Amino acid sequence: MADPASLFTEAHRRAISEAARSAEGSTSGEIVPYVVGVCDDYREAGWKAAVIGALIGFGGGVSLHYLGGFWGGSLWLWVILPSVMLAVGGALAARLSERFRRFLIGDAVLDLRARQRAECAFLEEEVFATRDRTGILIFVALFEHRVVVMGDAGINRAVPEGAWSEVVADLVAGIRARRPAEALEEAIAECGRLLREHRLEIRSDDTDELPNELRIRER
Repeated sequence: MADPASLFTEAHRRAISEAARSAEGSTSGEIVPYVVGVCDDYREAGWKAAVIGALIGFGGGVSLHYLGGFWGGSLWLWVILPSVMLAVGGALAARLSERFRRFLIGDAVLDLRARQRAECAFLEEEVFATRDRTGILIFVALFEHRVVVMGDAGINRAVPEGAWSEVVADLVAGIRARRPAEALEEAIAECGRLLREHRLEIRSDDTDELPNELRIRER
């Protein structure tokens, strides 16, 4: 997987920061954009691929030995060699192919890991530390192709949870289309629109309580 920092140029980062500043300019929300390369090491994917490969190798070797009439050599050779070769091949395929690795991990686990990592990011960045509890985290997990929008108590009182679904769907589509920076900028602008729509107006004495810069982590 590519270094997540390499996907966001300095121009991208400035544009994202400016998008957050602009969205906050007419609302009391404090938007925190956060991108992580991968949420977990997912070691189980390699083991799962190796086991699948070994089982295919075992079944294929035995079938060739008996059904194909290949009687030369020991039966154990026909069993062990294909099993080991395909186990190694499966583990290597899981390591090299992100799509295959995601398939092995499964949607439920990807969803869970992204949600757990987003909760950690919420605490790490102290999104809760605003006067009116109006912090909002836009969390992007690149490997998982997952997005979590997590609002603090003041946001959740005003904006129903389902209101973020379109923001999430559009941002996920942008990640899959390999335009994460532009999609994140658009998502921030849409969050600002939703906050205005749900009347989270800015106070006359409002201050910028959380930094607008994009946070990037490998994990």
